[in-house]
Amino acid sequence: MRTVHSDRHLLRANRTELNQGRLVPPFEKPERVAHILARLAERGFPAVEPPVEHGLDMVARVHAPDYLHFLETVWPRWTAAGYAGEAIPTVWPSRRMTRKGPPEEIDGAIGWYALCGETSISGGTWEAARAAADVALTAADLVAGGERAAFALCRPPGHHAAQDMFGGYCFLNNAAIAAERLRDRGAATVAVLDVDFHHGNGTQAIFWERADVPFLSLHGDPRFEFPYFLGGADEIGAGKGEGRNVNYPLPPGTGFEAWAAALEDACARIKAFGAEALVVSLGVDTFAGDPISSFKLASPDFLTYGARIARLGLPTLFVMEGGYAVAEIGVNTVNVLEGFQGA
Repeated sequence: MRTVHSDRHLLRANRTELNQGRLVPPFEKPERVAHILARLAERGFPAVEPPVEHGLDMVARVHAPDYLHFLETVWPRWTAAGYAGEAIPTVWPSRRMTRKGPPEEIDGAIGWYALCGETSISGGTWEAARAAADVALTAADLVAGGERAAFALCRPPGHHAAQDMFGGYCFLNNAAIAAERLRDRGAATVAVLDVDFHHGNGTQAIFWERADVPFLSLHGDPRFEFPYFLGGADEIGAGKGEGRNVNYPLPPGTGFEAWAAALEDACARIKAFGAEALVVSLGVDTFAGDPISSFKLASPDFLTYGARIARLGLPTLFVMEGGYAVAEIGVNTVNVLEGFQGA
């Protein structure tokens, strides 16, 4: 399996995250990628390939133009305002606050586009996010060109990013952008399967009214887990997308048997939807040792479910999302890919 990756992810080197009332070093950090790259090399995967620059045309098919302009300019605007720390939102257009559109002041504008307050923005964030989108697009082109599967080693991740909203460490929705590319390259229906511990709220929002990109997500029940306000089983899509959005909210402490049963149902639905290609939002924070998740999968389980995904027989693109047990992230990620390849 070929892997696409960009060293420009290192430009995303923020120092702070708001967690449990404290500013702490981020859980989403460059070392995650270093462990994955080391494991890929150790297991004999081909050398990683750099992405091809694709510009913003496909990105703009997924994200609103004003949002893209915001991401490109937020850091210089923040520093020009004289703020010394990293950019963190502190106010939002919450219930009964009805003003439409972002304020001129950057401190207010950042809240307009943020879904939560834990994700800081620093210099290099936009450049890293752009590179991650190019990684996803380049890997999608490999799959569209005949590869059975490819791995887009994206950082920052993407599945929490909606059309005009960032958060959960995500800025551009790499999986959604890749799905659009696969549609453009000839796949009539492209399923997105999100196996990250956290619900892919951004991907759901993007394809909510679309029949051609069904979205299926296995995740922590939003009554207890981030992002809290989306991800229920009663969310089934709307318009042409009605019935094509499928959520599997699972309780804290879920082990592999229950998780795998949900995956089995998701795979059956993907087949019933007539998918011609598959994008997997590959978060490995379902691991029992993950510091910000509560599922109980063990490292061998990732091999097993990689093999189950392979049995769908679809051209498959794996797009890296979460996973914050840094010492084990390489083993768990590559186990999914090896399970898929060995099936």
